[in-house]
Amino acid sequence: MKERILSQKSDLDRKLQEQLLLAPRVDGDRLMLADAVLAAALDGSRPLGAGERAALSASPLTLRRLRQLVIERRGGAIAARWAGSAGMLRAAAGGAALDTLTTDDGFWTLHFLPDGEAWIVILKLDAGAPFAAALLRDRAPLHVLDGVGATVMQGALDADGECERAWPFALAPGPHFQHFAAGFAVRPLAP
Repeated sequence: MKERILSQKSDLDRKLQEQLLLAPRVDGDRLMLADAVLAAALDGSRPLGAGERAALSASPLTLRRLRQLVIERRGGAIAARWAGSAGMLRAAAGGAALDTLTTDDGFWTLHFLPDGEAWIVILKLDAGAPFAAALLRDRAPLHVLDGVGATVMQGALDADGECERAWPFALAPGPHFQHFAAGFAVRPLAP
């Protein structure tokens, strides 16, 4: 019984702390600790002193900044672990040209646009991907491969999370993917 009461109390404390973080800025509140101090505390290289802990708990703005640094750090760690995404051509559309392909995780979409006798391929990153902010910030080069490993495109994302290139193959996108293993992958391009 005592453990359940303590658990409920810690849940309540956590919820109250979250409300404090999301609350509007209090008049007179200001950022009490520098980003370098908060980052050092997050990575464990320098613990916060008693005065710094008191300043942190007394300033909702500083707590929000710490929370943002944690979110950015998690996004960077996920981006560092992201090794690629894959997708498949699901079913042949009844004679219609292929206009999009999406990876199985939903993070990437290939759009195919006719350009006279040729095609344009656009790689689009879903803004909700957990690694999106880090990839956009770092302008990481990417490589898109078809089902047999041939390069569809490579390049870095622009500020909108897109990369556009000319379609490099003789066959249109639909027939190409049907003929070459019906799959594709988006991967970080090795330096």
